[in-house]
Amino acid sequence: MLSTAEIKKRLASTLTITQPPESPYPIDFFVSAPNPAAVLVPFIEKENSWHLLYIRRTVVSHDRHSGQVAFPGGRAEISDRNAEDTAIREANEEIGIDPANIQILGRLRDMLTITNYRVTPVVCVLPWPFEFCPQENEVARIFSIPLMWLADSTNRSVKMRGTQVLDEPVPVIYFHKFDGEVLWGASARITLLLLEALGFSVPGNRYNQQG
Repeated sequence: MLSTAEIKKRLASTLTITQPPESPYPIDFFVSAPNPAAVLVPFIEKENSWHLLYIRRTVVSHDRHSGQVAFPGGRAEISDRNAEDTAIREANEEIGIDPANIQILGRLRDMLTITNYRVTPVVCVLPWPFEFCPQENEVARIFSIPLMWLADSTNRSVKMRGTQVLDEPVPVIYFHKFDGEVLWGASARITLLLLEALGFSVPGNRYNQQG
């Protein structure tokens, strides 16, 4: 199992300020500047191995992301000093994590979403076990997936998916069902960016596993 020091080192070594945000979309798709957002990507240690913590969003009307598996996070506010502030504030609101219990390890490469957000993933470690307090109107479930299960390339595939705003389908990453949950889309992309940063996946293979 990687130490937190080694995770920090690998995250720092792969992040550069000149790196453009990750995106599977056409370069001319976005006509306006993306909205800043951030998510918390939490490691927890269970049974002597790393797991990643996810949420499943509550199903609500008029929200295209409701019911999906995600990382806690959301849109930046003016009062946020940086992406870490945004991710921690949103995680506190959504699942009740006290900032004092969050150990920040670093960031991943920014990524663009089809809804025109530039998301900064902030990687951290949380103590475990931990008693969460989910905001029920936003979070239906909190669960984890083993890091090494996610790192196994046979547990994921890429499917071409049409959208309402693009003429051509785009590649979308899907992980196989785990504990009844399907990790796909933006959160799957963030997960794969983490696996790449840690050396468990090759960046050039991100959208090559057609299924």
